[in-house]
Amino acid sequence: MGSQLTTSVPTRLPGGRNTTAEKLLVAASELMIERSSIEVSLSDIAQKSGVNAALVKYHFGNKDGLLLALLARDAATEVANLEYLLAQPITPTAKLKLHIAGIIRAYHQFPYMNRLIHYLLHESSAEAADEVSKFFVAPLLDFHRRLLAEGIRAGEFRTIDPVLFYTSLIGACDHLFFGRHAMSRATGVGPVTEEVCRQYIRHMEALICGGMLTTKRANGE
Repeated sequence: MGSQLTTSVPTRLPGGRNTTAEKLLVAASELMIERSSIEVSLSDIAQKSGVNAALVKYHFGNKDGLLLALLARDAATEVANLEYLLAQPITPTAKLKLHIAGIIRAYHQFPYMNRLIHYLLHESSAEAADEVSKFFVAPLLDFHRRLLAEGIRAGEFRTIDPVLFYTSLIGACDHLFFGRHAMSRATGVGPVTEEVCRQYIRHMEALICGGMLTTKRANGE
């Protein structure tokens, strides 16, 4: 698994797009969404994409390489959004609320994302775990450090440890999707719909902002 793992998105062709690799990634993404599972075979991915299964090994090394490239593709968009958000001329509190909503909506848009992260961090190779840490965990944690520092300087946030904040926010957002299956079996809770996302965004805004905003900011001053 380790030596054959391709740890980067496939090399782009001169035109800017590697259409074969992208077809495979799109097919894998669609299958995981359709089946609510990351347990999809290479033959299923090949059949849906219309690409020979042997090309998976050519572009990605093996299935784990494909899964890593898929997560890297999805994470790249989210990381770009973080930098855009941080640069906006709005208050740190407004940025925080938009970030909470963005994280929840990203998990909803890519419902397989949390399971991919858990699998690649804990059940794949050490090499894959290192890559996920580099392109997903580290940029997100760095964003939190900078956003919290900005909010503290502005007098809007209490002093909060970035690692604990990351654990609280990402853990809570992740568990909405990761723990939904267990809750559905235990209590009959339904799937994560758009309305559930909206409710959870409001809940997380109230929960997190209620605990970290300064008294002055919480009172709207």
